[in-house]
Amino acid sequence: MTTDANFWSDQNKARKILTEIKILQERLETWKRLHDDILSLEEMYGLVREEDHQDMEGDLLTSLQDIQARFDKALVIELLSGEADRNDAFLTIHAGSGGTEACDWASMLYRMYLRWAERHDFSVETIDFLEAEGGIKSVTVQVSGEYAYGYLKGEMGVHRLVRISPFDANARRHTSFASVSVMPVLDDSIEIDIRPEDIRIDTYRAGGAGGQKVNKTDSAVRITHLATGIVVTCQNERSQYKNKDVAMSILKSRLYEYYKAEHDKETAKFAGEKKEIAWGSQIRSYVFQPYTMVKDHRNKFSVGNVQAVMDGELDPFIEAYLHWQWKGGTAVEEEDEDI
Repeated sequence: MTTDANFWSDQNKARKILTEIKILQERLETWKRLHDDILSLEEMYGLVREEDHQDMEGDLLTSLQDIQARFDKALVIELLSGEADRNDAFLTIHAGSGGTEACDWASMLYRMYLRWAERHDFSVETIDFLEAEGGIKSVTVQVSGEYAYGYLKGEMGVHRLVRISPFDANARRHTSFASVSVMPVLDDSIEIDIRPEDIRIDTYRAGGAGGQKVNKTDSAVRITHLATGIVVTCQNERSQYKNKDVAMSILKSRLYEYYKAEHDKETAKFAGEKKEIAWGSQIRSYVFQPYTMVKDHRNKFSVGNVQAVMDGELDPFIEAYLHWQWKGGTAVEEEDEDI
């Protein structure tokens, strides 16, 4: 038994090394192609100047813009060097206190992330969905695509909405909160050991809209990790076994983030800075009235077109976060602003 375990452990290590080599080769080839194309563009530019071919300026500009776009994309990939950055992601949205307002805000964020995933040709599968009056109480989705977790990890935290409420007859300005949690979907290269005695598994009847399609069996699964108190649920699949498999996958991801956060806390004691994401400390504000602005409170990056952001145009915020994190992630002092 020990020999078999060692064999599979060695196989996983070998697979991880081969994957790392492949990733590094792809990155190296990307930069080599960019280097060669820049040299070719410089040569072409020299010929155009020498021969005074002004009609070639458009082609030069097009080539330069293409190289710039590829350079920017390659630079972002270089910033995605975390252990799990290349993995798919579990994304969970929880409405804050505030009833209908907060649930509507959670549904708006849900739509925003779906639109962002569409822009990147990522697939999205709903794992758990809890409706509430006016919107969504909580939802968990799996976002599948290359570097999904790396792109989305900076979205973790509390998101704040400021607007004139459509539910308020007096048209007063309301503030709503929703929390976003992002975890990597773990593969065999990242090991999280969960023993049967460490968890409690409960089954219950899945919720639904009713009617003929309602699931009349106890197919929904709830898993509690006893040591940490982490609870995960899945009711999307009609099979209890499939729900259990998905729930176990989510639990492994939650535990990965939990242990990583604990390690970061220990490290922060020596680094002199505590980095904690907690309910009540928003990372981003979305202001619809009296003006329009979306602002990241960590690095002060902001845009005025709030509708574009709600339609999934999140890449500027994602890239600003990655650059900020690469520079050390030092909190920026806030100014006194009504946002």
